[in-house]
Amino acid sequence: MLSERPLSDLYQLYINGDLLRKNLEGMIFKFLLDNYERYHVFGGNRERWNDFLSWLYPRLVRAIDLYRDLGSSFDIYIRSLVFGAAREYRSKESDHYITEYVCWWAKAEEMMLYENEPEYLESKKKGVSIPEDINTRQILILLLKSYYFVSDELVKRVARTVGMEFEQVREMIDELKKRRSAREAGMFDLRERLHSQYYRCLNYQKRMSSAQAGTYYHEKMKSRFERAKKRYSAMRKRLRCMRMSASNRMIAEVMGIPHGTVDSSIFAMKNHLAPSASMAF
Repeated sequence: MLSERPLSDLYQLYINGDLLRKNLEGMIFKFLLDNYERYHVFGGNRERWNDFLSWLYPRLVRAIDLYRDLGSSFDIYIRSLVFGAAREYRSKESDHYITEYVCWWAKAEEMMLYENEPEYLESKKKGVSIPEDINTRQILILLLKSYYFVSDELVKRVARTVGMEFEQVREMIDELKKRRSAREAGMFDLRERLHSQYYRCLNYQKRMSSAQAGTYYHEKMKSRFERAKKRYSAMRKRLRCMRMSASNRMIAEVMGIPHGTVDSSIFAMKNHLAPSASMAF
């Protein structure tokens, strides 16, 4: 017949030196595992109880060292530990559910919004003439503005047109691509942090909505949600301002000319070319 204080009896054997510490831990764990109906937690769900005990075990081991006989038996001590830990475990289960919900929701939105970068193909038209009012510098600037989508064949033709060596023009394009790679790394990092911030916003919002309005926890989550949303908006604005195309300043640097010269050249081309005009080299 099972003793009314089985855990206290085991603990006394341990104190008397008749039971090794590792055996005590194992026997307490097995007792809890086999007698889950004694504690009336998780609605008698054996699977949840087993998961709970696996989570509880490290705390149970520490609790043995912290026990002091101050009038309450070791059984009552372990019972109090189980009930207190069960409340925390339910809270963690709720947090896990919220986290899982937010993760899947954020991932679903990301998948719906994802679009591949469009591919730009070189025009196959041949013999298209260059307008007379566009000089060689402007032609080179136009090429560098489109540096990421040009082929070597196009670069060779432009190099001949502007009176430069192919290697010189190719070097300018390679420098712009090198700078693009650095910007891509920065944008990738910002997108990762933006995604984490979006996840954080959803997390706070879900926690806020699951709490009773007017409570301290609800107000705390509301405050965190507002701050997270404000930061998320600022990060989105910063990302929108980041461009992969070559800026006028970058083109001026690789060409070795003043920034204002590039600005004025592009302005002149905008005025000289009709909006519907298209160019191919």
